[in-house]
Amino acid sequence: MGSCWEGIDESRLLIAPVPGANGDGSARFLSLRHPKTGVSTSYLLCNGLLQELHWFKQPYGSWFLGDYVSEDGSLYTATPIDPVFIMLPLFKDARMKKGDDPGKFRQLDEILFVNDYPGYQQLFSIARDCMEIVCESKEIGSTKFFRLDDKMVFAWLHYKVCQLKQTLRALDQNYAAREEKDTLADSVSILGEYLKDDPWLKLLCDHFKLNLPEAKRIAADIEVCPSAIESPVGSSNFSQQGKNTSEKKTGRNVKQAKKAKVETESRNIKEMFTRASRRRN
Repeated sequence: MGSCWEGIDESRLLIAPVPGANGDGSARFLSLRHPKTGVSTSYLLCNGLLQELHWFKQPYGSWFLGDYVSEDGSLYTATPIDPVFIMLPLFKDARMKKGDDPGKFRQLDEILFVNDYPGYQQLFSIARDCMEIVCESKEIGSTKFFRLDDKMVFAWLHYKVCQLKQTLRALDQNYAAREEKDTLADSVSILGEYLKDDPWLKLLCDHFKLNLPEAKRIAADIEVCPSAIESPVGSSNFSQQGKNTSEKKTGRNVKQAKKAKVETESRNIKEMFTRASRRRN
């Protein structure tokens, strides 16, 4: 089951959680900076959860949407993303760290105020609940202040790498026969899609004794369904569809694992839609 929005030029099909099914009943597109590249990218905030958008397209196909035929045949899916990745660059800059100085504590509304990106202010409650995992915090009266802590960030990233390494082995049996270091390198490179090279990706590579250029090359070879690049907030006209995946070099094992992961997430969403439909009936 999916959702369809009418765009300026043509329709697009999006598989996403139904607003109100298990949340606050709201859904909106937000324009945010991609945490690695800084490029304006569209995300979906639905039922209080942040979702990243992925794009799929078969060589041939179309969609029948009521009385309308979408000849493009492309498909968007919305899957959850850990909002800490999205917030990390903002909190890093906000502390204004210099040298050995740990930086300043800042109020959340100050950190989330970004020129030309009002969408971050929609994430206030999410940031308040999730960022203490990587930040020191203190309260003065009724006001809470945050400061990003490098050691806490590293501990969080280390946990993410370990969890992803286990997930890759569960999703693709080819990983069971691979060397530990190869699976570890793939895990770090996948996380590297959401991390700036300096300091976070470099820090992980140094800790796990991986070569940063090699990890970056692996990440570049991974076939990732492109995120929906900048589109007007509130509009469903995703103006850039990304490049055809046949134009990209792919790393076979990581490609299969990523594909399996996205397919699993999409299947879970579809099952959620089915249960919601049964409850309504």
